[in-house]
Amino acid sequence: MSRRLHTNRSSLAHRISYAAKHPGRIPPHVRRLVRDWRLRRMAGSDHVAYYRAVMKDDTARSPESAVGSATHERWVALGEMQFDYLVRHGLSPTDRMLEIGCGNLRAGRLFIAHLEPGNYHGIDISPEILLAARRTLVQHRLQAKLPHLTLVDDLKLAHLPDGYFTVVHAHSVFSHSPVEVIDECLAHVGRVLAPGGHFDFTYNRTLGREHQVLREDFYYRTETLTALAHSHGLSARAMTDWEELPHQQSKIRVTHPG
Repeated sequence: MSRRLHTNRSSLAHRISYAAKHPGRIPPHVRRLVRDWRLRRMAGSDHVAYYRAVMKDDTARSPESAVGSATHERWVALGEMQFDYLVRHGLSPTDRMLEIGCGNLRAGRLFIAHLEPGNYHGIDISPEILLAARRTLVQHRLQAKLPHLTLVDDLKLAHLPDGYFTVVHAHSVFSHSPVEVIDECLAHVGRVLAPGGHFDFTYNRTLGREHQVLREDFYYRTETLTALAHSHGLSARAMTDWEELPHQQSKIRVTHPG
């Protein structure tokens, strides 16, 4: 794992080495390069607009792969992994939960079923993936749980009430976010957290130089993100037990000292 955590995936040496080992992945990567060039021209410096376009393109092919699951079996497994982890950490039906980047409810369908009616709020920047989320709700007959699904264009959480959510969750959101988007979220999440509540998020961890690949994948050092949380008056710690699970991202838990 240590070698993987030191890898700079944006370097030319890594890209050449990776292409030599995985020649079958060269055509998909070239398509991503072309798409990145096209979307950069359209969205400019607006990362939300850029990534909304990425999600529109990916969701048109497959909503499950758009949220990072190569197969339906993997989609199910990753949802169960997130759900089981939070239940082990005390998630109860009475919790009021906000899922940032809810996608097509890979884990959300399990949270909704577990929580009392009305206690699940999911937000996402992609209208297409939220339509897929609605289909997931119908497929799993979760209408009576009255979940809230909301389209947003930033992470300021301005439409949500103060001190309301006991659990906030963001899986594979910050792994696709530049630091200014993460900072925006951390600047506002403390306002919506209830006393004693917590915010869990995953991210791509590196022990080397922080970097990005095609504005879609961002790699951060743990201390960078914990320092950001501290700058907004929040406590933050790495969740090392998450590292034991079969997933390549790391997790941090944020709480409000108050």
